[in-house]
Amino acid sequence: MKWMLALFWLAAPALWAQTTFPLYPSVIPNSKPIASSETVERREGIMLVGNVTQPTLTIYRPEKPSGTAIIICPGGGYWVNALAHEGHDVARQLQQWGVTAMVLKYRIPNTQTMVNKEIGPLQDAQQAIKTVRLRAVELGIKPTQVGVMGFSAGGHLAAIASTRFHTPVMENPEGVSVRPDFSVLIYPVISFTDSIGHRGSCNQLLGENPPVEKIRAFSAEQQVTRQTPPAFLVHASDDDAVSPGNSLAYYQQLLRYGVPAELHVYQRGGHGFGMKTPTTSDAWMERLRHWMQANGWVP
Repeated sequence: MKWMLALFWLAAPALWAQTTFPLYPSVIPNSKPIASSETVERREGIMLVGNVTQPTLTIYRPEKPSGTAIIICPGGGYWVNALAHEGHDVARQLQQWGVTAMVLKYRIPNTQTMVNKEIGPLQDAQQAIKTVRLRAVELGIKPTQVGVMGFSAGGHLAAIASTRFHTPVMENPEGVSVRPDFSVLIYPVISFTDSIGHRGSCNQLLGENPPVEKIRAFSAEQQVTRQTPPAFLVHASDDDAVSPGNSLAYYQQLLRYGVPAELHVYQRGGHGFGMKTPTTSDAWMERLRHWMQANGWVP
């Protein structure tokens, strides 16, 4: 298995346009032995991948890498991965900017497939960050320019990865930092609190009626410190699935601790719009590009 992965990493650049490989080289941690039952369906034109038990990374390598990598976590309420419009489509756009974009197909929390479902997705996110940094030379990236990007529940995963990196929940004998250098959070679930939290994502990850300490631990706005990486956030005021209060709470905490942040809240747009807000010609992806340029992450 290891020599096969080495071939993936050392393949000629032409093969890097899109390469998918297993996230873990051998045994998947925190997993119970069970046959894969992954499903793929299209709902209103959106591709949804469910029952994910074998996580992967799909890499989109640009012709002229800028040195920056972004790991993308699609949304789906921790029930599915919306891999196309919140994953691969976004990666192709980032690739055009010179960003080495990577779509993370992370495991769906499930007590039948995991020993501890609460940490499964975070393990995958941290493993992805570790893997990218260990392979920085082969990828043509700088280990100090590795960001995470997440949509909806994938935004929660990216935010938790950005605030709970001090003690990794995966094997890390190399001692590689799993702190992202920046985060991009699009209509993200941030909190599991009663006031603004997304109940569906909370129930799926922590179960129904989790204790207060668990809610706090998995509410990213309550985990922000001065070490939290800079963030770019996008939300719509009329989002009736995930309250814009999630982005506002995270942004306010970032300001409180002096962490650089940029927030864009559209008057209308709803939830799950991917790269294109449906009610305005304004392109948040271009605003993201400007933010990344201002911070030196893209030319």
